[in-house]
Amino acid sequence: MNIWLVASGLGFLSHGLLILWVGNLPWALRAGKKPDFEKGSPRAFQIFWLDQYSYIGLVLTILGVVQIFLGGLN
Repeated sequence: MNIWLVASGLGFLSHGLLILWVGNLPWALRAGKKPDFEKGSPRAFQIFWLDQYSYIGLVLTILGVVQIFLGGLN
């Protein structure tokens, strides 16, 4: 069972890091000025979905690290 936790953890980790590489950290976790776009504009829509994509990458990265750690303990 340990090899499967580590293997799936590596998959989650690599996929999450690739997403973070493309989307960076979510705006709530970045330092600096946040983008300010008019509500309902195409740019605001794009920023919203890129931010959601970044959260998915962050969750996958954390899940991968936890699975690798738990697989290595047993």
